[in-house]
Amino acid sequence: MKRLLYPILILTFLIGCDDFLDKRDPTATSFVEFFNDEEDLRRVVYSSYLDVFTNPTSRPIIFYMDEAKSDNAYSRLADDRHQNIANGNFNSNTYDFLYYYELYMKHLGRLNTFIANVDVPYVEDESVRGKYHGILEALRVWHYFRLTMRWGNVPFVLEPADLETARQPATPKEEILNTLFILADEIAAKLPPDEYTSDKYMFNRYSFKALTMRYALYNGRYELAAKLAKEIIDSKKYSLYPVYEDLFNYKGSKVNNEFIMWFDMASHNNSATQSFQHLGPHYRTGPGQSYCVPTKALVDTYWTAQGRPIDKCPLHSKEEYELTPSLNRDPRYSASIMGHGDLFYGEEIDIYNENSPMFYQNLRSSRTGFWFRKFVDETDAFKSGGNMDFPLLRYAEVLLTYAEAKIMLNQIDELTKKCINDVRRRAGLDMNYADVTLPEYNSYTQQQWIDLIRNERRIELAGEGQRYDDIIRWRIAEVVLNKPAEGHTRIVDGRKVTLKVEDRSFKPHNYLWPFHENSLKVEPGLIQNPGY
Repeated sequence: MKRLLYPILILTFLIGCDDFLDKRDPTATSFVEFFNDEEDLRRVVYSSYLDVFTNPTSRPIIFYMDEAKSDNAYSRLADDRHQNIANGNFNSNTYDFLYYYELYMKHLGRLNTFIANVDVPYVEDESVRGKYHGILEALRVWHYFRLTMRWGNVPFVLEPADLETARQPATPKEEILNTLFILADEIAAKLPPDEYTSDKYMFNRYSFKALTMRYALYNGRYELAAKLAKEIIDSKKYSLYPVYEDLFNYKGSKVNNEFIMWFDMASHNNSATQSFQHLGPHYRTGPGQSYCVPTKALVDTYWTAQGRPIDKCPLHSKEEYELTPSLNRDPRYSASIMGHGDLFYGEEIDIYNENSPMFYQNLRSSRTGFWFRKFVDETDAFKSGGNMDFPLLRYAEVLLTYAEAKIMLNQIDELTKKCINDVRRRAGLDMNYADVTLPEYNSYTQQQWIDLIRNERRIELAGEGQRYDDIIRWRIAEVVLNKPAEGHTRIVDGRKVTLKVEDRSFKPHNYLWPFHENSLKVEPGLIQNPGY
């Protein structure tokens, strides 16, 4: 295997490992001096997860804020690293791209050092070493999946870096992926099959298979995506939680069997979660900051309770649906989003009342007039933080992935339809009409099935940070991100008026991110992506 290396200071892996230097020699620079028993190995794995998940206050990285890179949402602060990517106001000198690239590469440097030295600590039970070794390798694969998704061809390193090899060119994306998917299969086989009683955020066999499944789908490897999804379904280790809405508040977020990859309190050093502050409204003296808010584009994509687009339902006109978003809608709308006219903390939201903190022009309010209800529990309305558990990957995504992969292969079998129906039924749709085994669906073309599964995925996973990856892989970003970001619609003086938030632009070369000019100077083997 050709290994291309990145010049990273090896000692950067110390960041986040608070107790590593509390050893025999606190000034030691030899790895073995501070890495010599099972507890050290556990700390290494834990600190690596801290790097992946970051502090729950870090808005540039936390998963739900990624919605604001897409047409689903708007981020009101450019420094959160999402706004410029969504509106197209960037170039190869935009710091956002240096921020993310250096973040991933730093973590990879640390992981490569850990993995190369995993046999140093004394571990009485070798199965424990094997588990931690596999988890570290799985995290490395995850970082490379994300790097190739954003930049395409990147430096590919599977061992600690040295300066001699750092000048080699980047490895083609497909070559990296070919290696990663083989590695992922080998890693999954080494991991324990069951979720851990504690540290449930750590990869087990099926949670890592689920992550691999996601990136197989993202990269058009539909046979592999369907195969992995079927393995997870057949394992019967996961199930849909009965009440969709409760997955995203304190009623169900800690007690469900649907979350496969967890972002829980233990995964980030038991720091208080801040989803109410990030997503929630400024209500009275509460902490809500409306940093990431839904757009009209997302609101309008919720189909009706009968499973039909709002412009193709005979019960009401499209304008009626636009003016009253909760009218005859898929129940996932009210479970995921709130806005003008809805109730919050027992009071009706009025975004046009200048005396209300929810007035749409206030700094801490929503410029679109909508907020995510997902991860915004009213019990956090006047707290400095919460203790929410979040899903980074849910069983519903496994079902939708199987369905999408089989649709893209034009192999729509009974399980494909069952997966869609299971998700819709749990959501509360009227299955007298929304059941995709009904005769009207028999005449569907492949493109109609594609349209259906893409919309189903969008509304099921809204607010969970996957929309940007979807519009990139579906190659529709130059359609959906070349429209203004808009908000609430109402009738003023007899005409329909919609809040306009910002203009947006997406060029054909924006499907890949630019390497920052600083990265090109440091790594002479890098070649700038076309168009920048």
